[in-house]
Amino acid sequence: MDVIKALEAEQMKDNAENFNVGDTVKVFFKIIEGTTERVQVFEGLVIAKNNSGIRRTFIVRKISYGVGVERIFPLHSPRIEQTVVVRKGRVRRAKLYYIRDRVGKSAKVKELIRHKVK
Repeated sequence: MDVIKALEAEQMKDNAENFNVGDTVKVFFKIIEGTTERVQVFEGLVIAKNNSGIRRTFIVRKISYGVGVERIFPLHSPRIEQTVVVRKGRVRRAKLYYIRDRVGKSAKVKELIRHKVK
């Protein structure tokens, strides 16, 4: 059992989890087409995080030409170059599956604004 944990620990990325559910993120994902390799950006709202350890995944949802598109990304995948937080969201639950049924302004998540203490 310790051998498996050791193998997983060396494959895990450092600082990979710099976002939470409700945040709008840009995921820079490597795509291999034949012999060429390119980076594609997928920007959307993080609606869920699942599992733990090396198997940790997150679901990002965006609206593309009026159609909702969701994609599941493995957090520690070598194909993910980076995840950049565009906007922090203020939510009160761990899974935002209710966003799938919403349209327009009701599908938005309020922005988290932290006040600096003097």
